[in-house]
Amino acid sequence: MEVRTSAQQNMSSSFTDERHRRRVENHEADVVIIGAGVVGCALAHALGKQGRSVLLLEKSMKLPDRIIGELLQPGGVRALEKLGLRDCLEGIDAITVRGYNVFYNGESVPIPYPNDRETGKPYEGRSFHHGPFIMKLREAAIKTPNVTVVETTVTQLVKSTNGPEILGVLSSTDGKPDYYFAPLTVVADGYASKFRKQHHANQPQVRSKFFGLELIDATLPAPGFGHVLLSDKPPVLLYQIGQHETRILCDIPENLPSASVKAGGIKNHLRKVVLPSLPDSVQKPFEDALDRGQLRSMPNSFLPAATNRTPGLIFVGDSLNMRHPLTGGGMTCAFNDVLVASELLSPQNVPQFEDTDKVLQQMQKFHWARKEKTSVINILAMALYSLFAADSEFWSFCARIS
Repeated sequence: MEVRTSAQQNMSSSFTDERHRRRVENHEADVVIIGAGVVGCALAHALGKQGRSVLLLEKSMKLPDRIIGELLQPGGVRALEKLGLRDCLEGIDAITVRGYNVFYNGESVPIPYPNDRETGKPYEGRSFHHGPFIMKLREAAIKTPNVTVVETTVTQLVKSTNGPEILGVLSSTDGKPDYYFAPLTVVADGYASKFRKQHHANQPQVRSKFFGLELIDATLPAPGFGHVLLSDKPPVLLYQIGQHETRILCDIPENLPSASVKAGGIKNHLRKVVLPSLPDSVQKPFEDALDRGQLRSMPNSFLPAATNRTPGLIFVGDSLNMRHPLTGGGMTCAFNDVLVASELLSPQNVPQFEDTDKVLQQMQKFHWARKEKTSVINILAMALYSLFAADSEFWSFCARIS
């Protein structure tokens, strides 16, 4: 399946028409992007606006249904605005987020976002259902000049027979093999990337999973705030994602005794350990959600970024770098990565992607430039999780020495 707009089919410029023909008929472009998710769509939009010919490949253009990627911090909102994608937050029942409300053993401390020095107004984040937000991003990518979106499943990278350079991808479309070629291939296929192992120096470490439920008409103690519940048990996150829906994410580390099969499994942990620890106004909606049986999980991964060393190939987003989602910083890192990468790879800096040496030089700069924006988020997320997910023996020790 190929997804493109009439505007893309009727370009006035013959040069642009020729490039469009090459994308559609020859499957050739300046860049092939694997994955039309948060990063892939934003990068396709940014590069297409710069005049690059872009093929954006996605295995399924159906509405995604995930339990993460639902909270965008103020830094991510600003990055989205700089990319010209701010309107993707409109019309999706998004909720304004004004900060965090942190509970520790029943006592709460509100932590509102600071004020913008230029406007004097508080910064704002947004929370929402993941699927509609992604569909908005895909719609923006489809409407971007020079971008063609194709529904196809990428199965492997195509490597040059004369060296390590990546020339494009092999995919499967309706069960039939397809090839797409470009001097630059971008891997943006998310946390479970199938191409990371062969080309990334690091591999994800999974220390726990988030088990998520959608609560209906739950009343949060502080509306408009994300809620972090801390105690001698693993952390719990709560934030509203729609007018009637609230997401709860319960962190469950590997080998947690109260979630073992012997103890009754995950549901028993949620019912016996998590439920009593929740604010009173949330307990009934949580119990109802448990009874509906719509429990879902996602791994919480840690993946340090690595410098790109393969000619013709780059990694972005969760395929490159991950941190624990406790602080909700993943999409902020992703959109900032797109800003940095699109600037470093602009036609002014890299006239032709065929110059793989130049691309590698720019991606070396990208590795260090992105740290200015992501290092604080990464370090904070992992440090806070390491602290607040400590076992009860650690907290008992802290109590004895405090």
